[in-house]
Amino acid sequence: MSTPAIPLHRLLSEIRACTRCAEHLPLGPRPVIRVDPRLKVLLTGQAPGTRVHASGIPWDDPSGVRLRQWMALDREAFYDQRHYGVMAMGFCYPGKGKGGDLPPRTECAPLWHARVRPELPNLKLTLLIGRYAHLHYLDARHETLEQTVRRWREYLPNGFFPLPHPSPRNTLWLKRRPWFEQEIVPALREAIHQALSDG
Repeated sequence: MSTPAIPLHRLLSEIRACTRCAEHLPLGPRPVIRVDPRLKVLLTGQAPGTRVHASGIPWDDPSGVRLRQWMALDREAFYDQRHYGVMAMGFCYPGKGKGGDLPPRTECAPLWHARVRPELPNLKLTLLIGRYAHLHYLDARHETLEQTVRRWREYLPNGFFPLPHPSPRNTLWLKRRPWFEQEIVPALREAIHQALSDG
């Protein structure tokens, strides 16, 4: 049985009050999501880190600095909700693991994404940032992150653009793949320009 549609502002209130996996969250629940019916570009990354958990502002960390560089946006433009929104795979900080933050909680995306996206009537482009977003939205189970990113042209007609995560932990990955800055970043900027210009 499908969940009846409700206005976006009520849905966001429901999300921000969510405690579904509170017992697994070391800092407690603080869902971070920023969407507006007017937006045309949606960013779907992994989950908030500790800095974003503290501020409540998505991509308010070094990863966000690099992402804005890729998108050729200053901070003010990036947070303009008329154009850009953020809905990660996990809305709350999941805790720390051996190699960094834990993966996003698996409850979030199945519970909320399919309810939020229909409430974004102007959405043209979704940036899928990192492997967890690729696996959820694309048929990427049998390929590496690099292969998925290189296939961006195949996903663009459906409104998706796969990217690696801009975390400082991925600096070496990026340095070893100069084609990303040379080919993918310009294509990303053009895709964003087209999305904002469309309609």
